[in-house]
Amino acid sequence: MDGNWTMFPRIGLRSPNLTNTTVNLQENFEIDLEDTNWILTSSFIIFTMQTGFGMLESGCVSIKNEANIMMKNLADISLGGLTYWIFGYGMSFGEGAYSNPFIGVGDFLVDPPVGDALMGPVFASFLFQLSFATTATTIVSGAMAERCNFKAYCVFSFLNTVVYCVPAGWVWGSHGFLNRMGAVDIAGSGPVHLIGGSSAFASALMLGPRLGRYAKGNDPLPLGNPVNAVMGTFVLWWGWLAFNSGSTYGVSGAKWQYAARAAVMTMMGSFGGGCFGLLYTMIKHKGRADVMELINSILGALVSITAGCFLYRAWEALIIGAIGAAIASITAPLFDRIRVDDPVGASAVHGACGFWGVVAVGLFADNPIPMDTTNGRSGLFKGGGWYLLGVQTLTGVCLMAWGALVTMALLWIIDKVMPIRMDPYEELLGADLTEHKIRHGQVGVSRAVSALRPFHRSNSIEEVGGIGVNTGHSLVVDKLHEARENASKTKGKLNLHMFSNKAFVDDQQPESAFKTGILNKRPGNPENELHRALDSMVNEINGTNFNRRKGKGKKGVTPIQVLPEEIKGKKFKELTVTELEELGEMNVSEDRFRYRFGEDDYKNDAIRSGNPNIRWID
Repeated sequence: MDGNWTMFPRIGLRSPNLTNTTVNLQENFEIDLEDTNWILTSSFIIFTMQTGFGMLESGCVSIKNEANIMMKNLADISLGGLTYWIFGYGMSFGEGAYSNPFIGVGDFLVDPPVGDALMGPVFASFLFQLSFATTATTIVSGAMAERCNFKAYCVFSFLNTVVYCVPAGWVWGSHGFLNRMGAVDIAGSGPVHLIGGSSAFASALMLGPRLGRYAKGNDPLPLGNPVNAVMGTFVLWWGWLAFNSGSTYGVSGAKWQYAARAAVMTMMGSFGGGCFGLLYTMIKHKGRADVMELINSILGALVSITAGCFLYRAWEALIIGAIGAAIASITAPLFDRIRVDDPVGASAVHGACGFWGVVAVGLFADNPIPMDTTNGRSGLFKGGGWYLLGVQTLTGVCLMAWGALVTMALLWIIDKVMPIRMDPYEELLGADLTEHKIRHGQVGVSRAVSALRPFHRSNSIEEVGGIGVNTGHSLVVDKLHEARENASKTKGKLNLHMFSNKAFVDDQQPESAFKTGILNKRPGNPENELHRALDSMVNEINGTNFNRRKGKGKKGVTPIQVLPEEIKGKKFKELTVTELEELGEMNVSEDRFRYRFGEDDYKNDAIRSGNPNIRWID
């Protein structure tokens, strides 16, 4: 046995010479300097789980909300991370004079000065716990998808640190009452996943289901991007290895052995969950595998193995993972039956499986000699008696109750200040359009705008261009197509004379559109008919045309607007479809609204709304 383990029998070690410090650091996080590299590297990898959650959640929601869910993940890290630094870390692990079994007090605004003997260990410990905190927060975003006001969610994300940091202190802080009773959770099945899942359940319950979610039964809605969801699962799988094996807080002494064991048991648990998921979905769907059911099985197994990741044998990890997958597969449709609309399944995967993961320690845990992670106790099936199982069950109940009740209270308070639920008009259009001015094509947004126009008019939404479309390029290309179509009139010869800008040779010609900008050095070629045509097209598209010079040497060319007299003075939204086509402003590649909802349908809606005089707008 390594001599250090005799002198310092805790999971985290402090070197004997590191005694002079201005920062109090609880014994569970007293780490040797050589372990800091392991902790920092694990923290960096854990942060990639944000990418995994974002891809998984965006793949599970409709396309018109996928950018919004990614924005929520950005807000979780930015706002939740800030509040964790301000007060979250201190509430979890503070060891000030006023710390008590319920909450820690002290070590707020963590920032040890240069020269402090524990500056490195403190920062490493803080970063590792910060990665856990942001993970717990981002679990909730998927459950609130497609109907949560983004501004209200930002406020929730800013304050949601309280939901996580207080119970984390109960389990991991030296002051925590559950810690003092002997609760065991190595990597966060309880404080991270059970808290996140309970908070997700409460959020979905408070918000209510999406509009029309259960109109045609309880079957899941189609995934917006199944490939993204699967890719997100792989990224989470990768991050989970650091999540679990990094929780040994180093590789010195005997810790490296348990870090390796944690990684292998994590994989074994996921194998058990994946195998169960494949078998389950094949039987359920008569030979066809459902993407989301397999994803939830694997993630449910990973959640389940996390609490005791290096306390099990390989076959036990397989069983625990398979049971976790079964729990996820059963509870996800059960929540839909009681109309708790959770698009990503966070309530089932993280909540129900997190509870199982905590309880599994009380059944299967080994005493990891020489580490005293379990305080010398073993699980019920290892001859350890009922005590550890009782403590683990109590831990699960306490965490679940805290996560759900505090989240409900927090959402209720925020809703008094600003509505948490999106306006129905905005929900039907999608948060990408209404919150971030991103309009996707072929996702039903155009039809929704047309149907809602009698009741709600919004110029800002109707003027948003399609995502990924350079409308300026589209207009130029359309002009070129028009010129090619006119070639038949000249016996097959491509004639671009209609766009000729020969008048631009005089002193009053405007700058070519391709010459504007300090860095634009294209000289242009007056002999190149295509260049001349493109230059004049841009001016025509911008609403200006120029008379051709009739005589050589004649000056005084006057610009005229390409705008019919009958259209002058009208707003864009007041123009008819025919008028828009005459202007060349309507472009199929822009996915204009009229292709999703006909004018006759619109008139019928306008009559039903009691205001038949509202004009059709496209």
